Amino acid sequence: MAIFERHRYLLMTLDPVHIGTGGYRLGRVDNSIVREPGTRVPKIPGTALHGAARSYASRLYEDLAAAGKDHENVTYPATNPVCYTFGYTKGGETEAGEEKTETYSGVINVFDAQLLLFPVHSMYGPVWVSTRQRLKGVGFTVDESPNNAESSQDIGACFLSWSRTDPLNLGWLMLTVGGQVTVTAPDAWQGECWDTVKERLILVSEALFSQVVNSNLEVRTSVSIDPWRGAAAEGALFTYEALPRSTFLTLEIVVDDYRQTFPSPALLRHWSTLTEEDKKTLKSWDNDGVAEASRKFEALGLAWEGPAHVFRAGLEMLAWLGVGGMGTRGFGRLALVGDSIISPS
Repeated sequence: MAIFERHRYLLMTLDPVHIGTGGYRLGRVDNSIVREPGTRVPKIPGTALHGAARSYASRLYEDLAAAGKDHENVTYPATNPVCYTFGYTKGGETEAGEEKTETYSGVINVFDAQLLLFPVHSMYGPVWVSTRQRLKGVGFTVDESPNNAESSQDIGACFLSWSRTDPLNLGWLMLTVGGQVTVTAPDAWQGECWDTVKERLILVSEALFSQVVNSNLEVRTSVSIDPWRGAAAEGALFTYEALPRSTFLTLEIVVDDYRQTFPSPALLRHWSTLTEEDKKTLKSWDNDGVAEASRKFEALGLAWEGPAHVFRAGLEMLAWLGVGGMGTRGFGRLALVGDSIISPS
């Protein structure tokens, strides 16, 4: 395996997703969501996905202490696959009785999830809006007719994946149709989800994309109920926005396994056959830690062969437990679409 690997995932929201900016902001809603500063297009920060994936992987491994800020309660962090993947800090003592701190940074870098396909209502029904640059940048193929060249210079023109010449609305915005395009997804992302949307794609300019997205976000109003009166508490009405259901995003991580000692079941099985010299390369490993990790892998039926497997396992739990705020109010779930696209260094 290459030391550096880029893994690209396609995600789809199963519920509205609210990743708040913290506090109240002036604008059309009280609680706004995180946006890219330059484009004002919403995104899901890598910090939110990193934290959720780590927490859920820890639950799968049945060691919640591995998700904490420090790891004093993790007995064997060196052979804990979650600690290895996301990093850990653990205090201790040397043989001379001096205090020491064992610290390793994580071996995966999680980046922001970027918006790819955004659902909008139109007179044609639900459609998914994107841009040429966003699709091509993550591996999609966009084939166009030569007749589209002139229309592509028109900022108010859109290009459809089906045949139509009449103007089409995206929410409140009416656009002229500049031509037809054919969009092909990478093989790893082909499947039922892609088949559902591929004939309902609309490509617009980058300048227009931000306007379309921000005009069609889901906005909800909530209120705090006074338990004594059973009615709305005074001054407790607030609004918040979210990415709507069936939004598609792309997420990239880079696996930087600088340690090359991931405690996989295969390596754990070979521990007893290693020479004492070979065991010195596996810093902080010991017989008790190897036995504990081997027992857990077998008991839980986990087949994590590397850091990317740990992260994906946590990521898959987003379809059950979600990410972001309002999770107990029907928000936050995300599903993986297809397989990851791996690009070695």
